[in-house]
Amino acid sequence: MRLRHIQGAEENIASSPYVVQKPEQNKGAWDKLFGNSNPIHIEVGMGKGRFIMELAAQNPDINYIGIERYSSVLLRALQKRQGLELDNIYFMCIDAKTLGEIFAPGAVDRIYLNFSDPWPKDRHAKRRLTSPEFMAVYDLVLAADGTVEFKTDNRGLFEYSLESIPSAGWNLDTQTFDLRHSPMAEGNVMTEYEMKFSAEGNPIHKLVASRVPGVSQP
Repeated sequence: MRLRHIQGAEENIASSPYVVQKPEQNKGAWDKLFGNSNPIHIEVGMGKGRFIMELAAQNPDINYIGIERYSSVLLRALQKRQGLELDNIYFMCIDAKTLGEIFAPGAVDRIYLNFSDPWPKDRHAKRRLTSPEFMAVYDLVLAADGTVEFKTDNRGLFEYSLESIPSAGWNLDTQTFDLRHSPMAEGNVMTEYEMKFSAEGNPIHKLVASRVPGVSQP
């Protein structure tokens, strides 16, 4: 679906104190930006930001970074961010393929992927955020005991992920095709999409993945 461009989005993002403008300059030094050495959790494709801002409010001892490549969507998150008294969250307008240029090895403790674009055509499989290509990117920055958490309402994408993630050298620690009726639902924070889909009665799928010790990523 084509996103409607919001006039002035880029200018607002460029002037916002909540957006890291040259994130690669913080590689190996994110503790200086946050003013502490707390764990870093990132969300790739944060949309309007409800999920990650709620987590930041709940967990002041964790540093959060929301990543959104579309400026008009990120602008909506910035509008929500206004007035929130949070000092443990920043945003970036980047492509997730560049994470290795922004974070040092082992710098990130958890990566969230929520309701990512399914890219349903086979020729676009490499663009899926749970493809082996992207899992290799996460491997560059994730701590040894770090995890990737993925939620979606798209069963096809979820089934693809159940195959692609192990093939990339990762463990599937836990999974469910129906989050609402699973023990994994405890403490679940919903995204905007998740609230909509759940209200419509659609099942939400979730998995948590970690790396297989001693296995090199492709």
